[in-house]
Amino acid sequence: MTIAPEHRTLLTVQTHARGKRSPVTCRLKCNDACLHPAPNESANEYFKDVVSSVLSRRAMLGTLAVAAGAVVIGAQGVSAPSAAAATLPEGRFPGHGGRGLAFGAIDPQPVDVDALVVPEGYTWDPIIRWGDPILPGGRTFDPNNQSPEQQAKQFGYNCDYLDILPFDVGDERRGTRGLLVSNQEYTNAAIMFPPTEKYWEKDAAGNVTTTKNAYARAIERAAHGMAVVEVRRKAPGKPWSYQRISPFNRRIHLDTEFVVDGPAAGSDLLKTSADPTGTRVFGTMNNCAGGTTPWGTVLSGEENFNGYFKAAGVNPAADARYGIGSTTSYGWEADDPRFGGGAGFENEANRFGWIVELDPHDPSAAPVKHTAMGRFKHEGANVTLSYRGHAVAYMGDDQAFDYVYKFVSKDRVAKGDSRWARKHNKTLLSEGDLFVAKFTGDSPAAEIDGSGAVPSDGAFDGTGEWLPLVQNGRSKVPGMSVEEVLVYTRMAADKVGATKMDRPEDVEISPVTGRIYVACTNNSGRTPTNTVEGATEPNPRTHKVVGGVTNTGNRDGHVVEIIPSGDQTSTRFTWNLLLVAGDPAVEGTYFSGYPKERVSPISCPDNLAFDAEGNLWISTDGAPSSNAIQKCDGLFKVPVSGRERGHVQQFLSVPAGAETCGPLVDSRDGMVYVNVQHPGEDGTFAAPQSFFPDYVAEGVTPEAGDFRGPRPTVVQVYRKR
Repeated sequence: MTIAPEHRTLLTVQTHARGKRSPVTCRLKCNDACLHPAPNESANEYFKDVVSSVLSRRAMLGTLAVAAGAVVIGAQGVSAPSAAAATLPEGRFPGHGGRGLAFGAIDPQPVDVDALVVPEGYTWDPIIRWGDPILPGGRTFDPNNQSPEQQAKQFGYNCDYLDILPFDVGDERRGTRGLLVSNQEYTNAAIMFPPTEKYWEKDAAGNVTTTKNAYARAIERAAHGMAVVEVRRKAPGKPWSYQRISPFNRRIHLDTEFVVDGPAAGSDLLKTSADPTGTRVFGTMNNCAGGTTPWGTVLSGEENFNGYFKAAGVNPAADARYGIGSTTSYGWEADDPRFGGGAGFENEANRFGWIVELDPHDPSAAPVKHTAMGRFKHEGANVTLSYRGHAVAYMGDDQAFDYVYKFVSKDRVAKGDSRWARKHNKTLLSEGDLFVAKFTGDSPAAEIDGSGAVPSDGAFDGTGEWLPLVQNGRSKVPGMSVEEVLVYTRMAADKVGATKMDRPEDVEISPVTGRIYVACTNNSGRTPTNTVEGATEPNPRTHKVVGGVTNTGNRDGHVVEIIPSGDQTSTRFTWNLLLVAGDPAVEGTYFSGYPKERVSPISCPDNLAFDAEGNLWISTDGAPSSNAIQKCDGLFKVPVSGRERGHVQQFLSVPAGAETCGPLVDSRDGMVYVNVQHPGEDGTFAAPQSFFPDYVAEGVTPEAGDFRGPRPTVVQVYRKR
């Protein structure tokens, strides 16, 4: 038997990734979405606008006195590598801006820093890592001896959405017991499995190849999905520990049965030979962000499901619109015919791409896929309540040139936490109205040329409308039935003329003002010569100049603020851009008028969260995507009102190769939580590029359960006592 070389390349990838985004991440997470033409080729017309200047209609703000440096704090009890903090220019990155959690903003960290960096006065610990056992029969993680059976009893891979719910239903604050809920989005076999024939195919000569075998693929399926884990701590503000055995612990994976509800349940578009009713589905996949409902359940978005299926060929237009092709990223079709699109399984891909609802407090309750909320590449969904008690959910479709959606429930929330109220509230997302957003700018088209010139009114704003797709149980899209609108929601939104956005990902609602914030991560395809669409006021850039070199596309992304015109159920709104991201030293960035020299560089906003005081927190993915700065991703605080509006302050930086996911900020407890996803993504098992979070030194035998290699991990950050 011959073992493959240590520095082997396990995936054939093309170097189309931008900035620090790894080609491996692109292949496994989104099936090389940027490498292919944008699935949205609709010819919707828009009011042309561009944003990209630092001019502001607001007065220049005064300076703050506090300047802060950065410090690297390793996990307690381990030898994490450190990075020296650079000396900051006077007055740059001042801390303590705005109300809420106080800290001194850290320096951006170079991309090769393999450490979790937090502000001075804070430290961090893991709560739970990939492979940690959570179910009876689960054994201590052994990276050299993994199995499908054990992975189904262990915490899954590449954690994304995160929340820690109060243990008792109805409690408003986290006490000393909680239920941690996390998505497990996707897998990377190259850094998960040892290079042995147990996990990899052999060629005719007996050499271990770079092709996964059925055993490894079964482990991957068990590592996808979601997890519920009980956690405990001594007191609020103290670190949590997870409970290895608890009746509430749960793993959701590709063998878990889901209920399908809503208007498309039972549709011929969802039926397969394995499920002739069209109401039961096994599994969930590529679960990205999510949201926690006012009634205490968790929503999870099935995002890049297209990379797991071969096109069935019965609806080529729909396959193309959803990016389903002739090959997959995972090869599961070799093990299960439902992924191959063959006879009897032509509709299997239609059974993914939904919002999933899970009740962490009821381990016996089957998770539900809500067809009323539409099918697309859901980043997640976040719910607020209207004045009259209707559940209103906001959602982003994470693809270049796709859309922002809103769902309004038919029924109203039941007050209280009785068994009847909870049962009723868990049906609110099963029936209602579905809308898609159309944004209109208010600046003359002649002022919008993609050069970076700010419109003469000094702002990037306008009005908008929620266009109905399904309303009062009827389709509002000519030529499409309700079932067709919900299964082929992208195509329905194309027909009504929704606004193409630059990868709208997380959409969050401020708990203080009720305003809605949309993270548009980036769009390298929005260029001056793109035939799909050029610059629009809600999508501000087609190019920028860095060091004399012109970079085309919106590489750094932006954040949109939506203000409902009345109640959350209103179909009218106004909007503006909170920030246009990037290196503040480069033209083409905007921070709501806050002085650029006093903000932290930020790029590729992805997940959003709010603290109790109403500050927005932004986690990044792929930052920064310019050739001027190459830094690790991080978590940033941004006040959205008052004198501090637009004051971006970096709170933490994640290790080499990692993405910051699922931020959760409990400013009352003085604690921040993040999921550290895909650390060391470009490495291999034999030659890792990250050792987070165990940091086992070279030549040292790892303790039981530890790994000298990267592990996606749920992290808690708290003040040193």
